[in-house]
Parts: sequence; structure tokens; C-alpha cells
Amino acid sequence: MIPFHRVLIMTAIFFCVGFALWSLWRGQMALGIAFLVLAAALTYYLRHLRRFIGR
Repeated sequence: MIPFHRVLIMTAIFFCVGFALWSLWRGQMALGIAFLVLAAALTYYLRHLRRFIGR
């Protein structure tokens, strides 16, 4: 179950980074920055996943 969860989180990170870059390119700074922050939060969560699930 955890490996599948990792794949889903990585997919979400790639989506957030891609959408943030697209938003910044289109001039929507607030949306782009928000998605960069979300990508950073998901990266932190992925790196510390064992702590969050209690293993």
C-alpha cells in the first residue's frame, strides 16, 4: 500500500510543479506560487512519510 501511495504523491508533485510553471508563464503569479508551495509541502510529506504514518 505504501509504494502505491508514494507513486500517487510523486504524481501530485509533478502535476503541481508543471501547473505552477504554466501558471507563472501565463502571468498568474499567485496561483503559480501557491502550487509551488503545495509541491514543496508534498515533497516534505513524501520525504517524511514514515513519520506521518507512524512506522
